[in-house]
Amino acid sequence: MRFLQKVLGIWFRFVFASWLVGPFLVAGTFLWSREWMYLAVLVAGVVSGQLYVARKNPALRKRRRTLGANTKRWDLAWNAFFWPLMASAPIAAGFEARGGVAPLPVWVLFLGLPLFAAGISLSAWAMATNPHFEGTVRIQEDHRVVDSGPYRLLRHPGYLALILWACATPLILRSALAIPFAVATALWIALRTALEDRMLQRELPGYREYAQRVRTRLLPEVW
Repeated sequence: MRFLQKVLGIWFRFVFASWLVGPFLVAGTFLWSREWMYLAVLVAGVVSGQLYVARKNPALRKRRRTLGANTKRWDLAWNAFFWPLMASAPIAAGFEARGGVAPLPVWVLFLGLPLFAAGISLSAWAMATNPHFEGTVRIQEDHRVVDSGPYRLLRHPGYLALILWACATPLILRSALAIPFAVATALWIALRTALEDRMLQRELPGYREYAQRVRTRLLPEVW
């Protein structure tokens, strides 16, 4: 498990670097204002969210730094593809910028910013509430059902937060070409939601009863 954690760590660092630098390289310039604004919004949102979590649930940060025992193998594969998918939308926008394609109208930015803020806020709320909110899927030694905070309303608020983040990205970048990549990312997140929910109902005591009380996985009246 430790060797696997090292391999994944190297992979994620490479993906993170590609996420930061790749869009500029594809665009052919570092003087791309829309990408700089996206990065500024991204950093401000993630840092503020993590500061909130550090204050409300400090033990979680330590748990999220390691790959826990009994992590599901399918989830390791899911993670390996997820972060490149998240990076694909800004990179696609870079191709659009390089080709001189006109961006989407400015008003879409004012849809993307609150959508992103909602995603970051929901993620921080879920992480502050749930002591088991690790980066991978597994049944933990002290695992119990959490039904407070956002979990009173839906079973997987963290995944809805990621979907909001993914969908906000092409709007903040004002890129039509990035939209299909954002949709693909959202579908990939929905897949993990279904797999994890099925696993929890099968392996976590009390979760099946919780699922009967809280019917919504991601979207009320939809799924």
